[in-house]
Amino acid sequence: MAKEDFYKLLDVNKNASEAEIKKSYRRSAMKFHPDRNTDNPAAAEKKFKQVKEAYEILSDPKKRSAYDQFGHAGVDNSVGGGQQSGFGAEGFGDNLGDIFGDMFGGSRQRSSVQSGSDLRYNLELSLEEAVIGAEPKIRIPVLTQCGDCRGSGAKKGSMPVNCSMCHGQGQVRMQQGFFSVQQACPTCHGAGKQIKDPCRKCQGQGRVQETKTLSVKIPAGVDTGDRIRLSGEGEAGANGAPSGDLYVEIQVKQHAIFTREDANLYCEVPINFPTACLGGEIEVPTLNGKVKLKIPAETQTGKLFRLRSKGIKPVRGGAIGDLLCRVQIETPVHLTKNQKELVEKLNSLLVGGGKQHSPQEHSFMDGVKSFFDKF
Repeated sequence: MAKEDFYKLLDVNKNASEAEIKKSYRRSAMKFHPDRNTDNPAAAEKKFKQVKEAYEILSDPKKRSAYDQFGHAGVDNSVGGGQQSGFGAEGFGDNLGDIFGDMFGGSRQRSSVQSGSDLRYNLELSLEEAVIGAEPKIRIPVLTQCGDCRGSGAKKGSMPVNCSMCHGQGQVRMQQGFFSVQQACPTCHGAGKQIKDPCRKCQGQGRVQETKTLSVKIPAGVDTGDRIRLSGEGEAGANGAPSGDLYVEIQVKQHAIFTREDANLYCEVPINFPTACLGGEIEVPTLNGKVKLKIPAETQTGKLFRLRSKGIKPVRGGAIGDLLCRVQIETPVHLTKNQKELVEKLNSLLVGGGKQHSPQEHSFMDGVKSFFDKF
């Protein structure tokens, strides 16, 4: 007898996501569960097994791909290669634990030893610190292992004992109809241990809130968004479990002179009108001190000058970046009467030269004239 299409069994389309398939399976499994169909449990069980088989195939990416290409033949052992589902205890427990666990308060068995939470600390650095490296000290509030009980939660000189309900397993088994599920022990909450005489300092928690000071070594060349991991400096784990990690996230503050782009630095350099016209030599700042920059005659505002290897060495290696200086011609201000007369005289001489002295201005005006001539 031909098998029914798995997508139809779960009432989903072929483009359904994993979440949609799981949700539909939950709904169908509850609908056809034998315990809910006491009037005809045999028929319900048969449908239940079909729905379960469909979910086993469609929830596994590899099996789903084989099914989409070859149909039932791609996933059926009887015709080679595939994995046919049975309704044995092993397959049942593996696939229904996650689906029905939360419905009946159950869960898969978990280890009581879980590492503490990771922490994040935002660290602001100046550009100079980011470029050359630093070793600042930071203070962080954190749950640390109790020194009196060494994380056990029990009073000094005593130890936790096995839970009387689960006998140290951390799990208890519940029977639901013809199948059983496991859930965390309600007495010890999955720890498997009970504390008869709790530590006074941590009240049996095994952890205490403290503020600790750490020294963070910042390598040269870091940038905004880089993270430094301090292993074991996060929150202490419960029941003496290992601590989590601390992630220090770098934020480089805005600089008064330089702007950073990857390994390169940029800065705006003002120059006076005579230097722009006649050329000259100016001093520009770098992270390692001042250097001389030669300005050629007739330099225009916005001109970009590149100083090789005056930028930043990347933290992950590679060539040192450059310093790019963009010159801005500064217009003279607060002129005296005599200075204004000299500027007017210079202007009259320059205007007489036409395009020779102001090629960009005339090119722009020619473009404007051509634009309006079209109208």
